[in-house]
Amino acid sequence: MTQSKRKNLRRAALTLLASAVATLLLLLAGGEAYAHGYTNAPISRALYCQMGTARNCGPIQWEPQSVEGPKGFPNGGPSDGRLCSANLSQFGQLDDQRNGGWPANSVSGGSSYTIKWKLTAAHATTDFKYYLTKPGWNQTAKLTRSALNLTPIATFPYGGRQPPSSVSHTVTLPALSGRHMLYAVWTIADTGNAFYQCSDLQF
Repeated sequence: MTQSKRKNLRRAALTLLASAVATLLLLLAGGEAYAHGYTNAPISRALYCQMGTARNCGPIQWEPQSVEGPKGFPNGGPSDGRLCSANLSQFGQLDDQRNGGWPANSVSGGSSYTIKWKLTAAHATTDFKYYLTKPGWNQTAKLTRSALNLTPIATFPYGGRQPPSSVSHTVTLPALSGRHMLYAVWTIADTGNAFYQCSDLQF
């Protein structure tokens, strides 16, 4: 075999290897096999990271749909201080309050508001629930159950049905003022997990 043919074979093998590696990385770093869902109204911290509006976010910028943790909130679920990351250390940036540095969605207290999800892979669903922080909550500390009103502002049961890829729920926001957080919980019926999204609000 000539040197030229050996070079061509080596080049072809390297091209094939590079293609295989690229495909594997795509699957591992946010491909549809691992995709689930995120809130895009109000825009969640995870989505703000993907958009580049929030920076220094770590891996969540590539997979805002993957904030998945144990279900059962508020009696179970993620640990206090790790609610926004759903106990996932790789998404720990979501738990950092950044001294109020997260972008906030502007909302009006006492008005109706439509919460929207983008589901990149739907599941049989128990329900969607939405929680808000209490007046006077500690805005500089990582989110805990004690900061939240543990009676949801709204619950939308699905009875095991699979929702569409775009989900909308209209709620009535309480008459709050100042900065708050919305904690959105999508509980899955056929696994032990739920999906969690934290959104910063300015009333």
